[in-house]
Amino acid sequence: MKQLPLTKQQLIAAMISLSLGSAAQAALTINGSADNGSSARMSWGGADSLSEARNIMYKSNSSTIKKIDNGSGSTTSNSFGSSSNSYNTTYRGAFGSSDMIPISTDSRSVAVIDAETGESIYEKDADVARPMASITKVMTAMVVLDAGLDMREEITLDPEDFVGPKRASSKLKSGDRMNRAEILLMALMKSENPAAKSLARNYPGGYSAFMRAMNRKAQDLGMTTAFFGDPTGLDKRNVASPKDLVKMVRAAGNYDVIRRFSTTKSYDFFVSNYSSGNRTYKANNTSSLVRDGSYPIGISKTGFINEAGRCVVMETRVNNRPAIIVILGANSSATRWGDAKNILNSLATRRTV
Repeated sequence: MKQLPLTKQQLIAAMISLSLGSAAQAALTINGSADNGSSARMSWGGADSLSEARNIMYKSNSSTIKKIDNGSGSTTSNSFGSSSNSYNTTYRGAFGSSDMIPISTDSRSVAVIDAETGESIYEKDADVARPMASITKVMTAMVVLDAGLDMREEITLDPEDFVGPKRASSKLKSGDRMNRAEILLMALMKSENPAAKSLARNYPGGYSAFMRAMNRKAQDLGMTTAFFGDPTGLDKRNVASPKDLVKMVRAAGNYDVIRRFSTTKSYDFFVSNYSSGNRTYKANNTSSLVRDGSYPIGISKTGFINEAGRCVVMETRVNNRPAIIVILGANSSATRWGDAKNILNSLATRRTV
């Protein structure tokens, strides 16, 4: 069934849920949900995905303590921002090398894990830190949601939101006004750099505090090779290994907002601007796989700068098993999506127990 574009009403409904404070983060885990503690509750798109996200948010338990997987299979308790939701990213297994999928890839660095067991089922220079480009925005989104900010608050883009380590095209303008939820959707779905920059600038304590929070969260997640120099990914200093980015995607799976927003196919933004007038910004997801809808994708984020090449991270469910895929350093968009489809098709025929 074809997924319909999100409506303004659906986004507004989600924003109301998001404004509930600490309940803004869904207690959604790979091992099990907060309400039943057993089978995983993972969604893979759908026409009314934001309504489902809203229902999960209402059920989230704001009194539990976050448990952060440090990458070694054990967990430690931590608190981020003002939120204290359940935050469990553990798997029943650990990284291993058994039952590798029989493929070859052309991208520079690749990691694929079985998200049910935590086993590595394909690696290529997976321990090497590389520039991640706009994959950065997944961490940006987590830090924003950790802060429990009012998602209905209107944010105005300033000229400084368009200044970064390198020039990048954008359909946004200085003076554009949207609420925080719309800007977050634009950053995750359309990968608009000024949107990510404005989210960081409007963080408690300002831009510098936001960058400290990004790097602190990376450390807490056990991302030992990671460094974040800006919230957009335009900074070539933003680096991490594929294995560390797997940890980031695992953590992002606990935020149902990131799941829904990063896999939204299209959205028509109504953008207000006192100087240049109001307009509609019709945006599509940067992932051709998300737009096509042929594969079940639960989280997605693409990236590109010259130093990083073409990149993508995604969570998928193939052959009734969840997997996380990280691809860095493809020399073209065709190579990136060719490797991704090769992996997905191999997962579909992989024998599981």
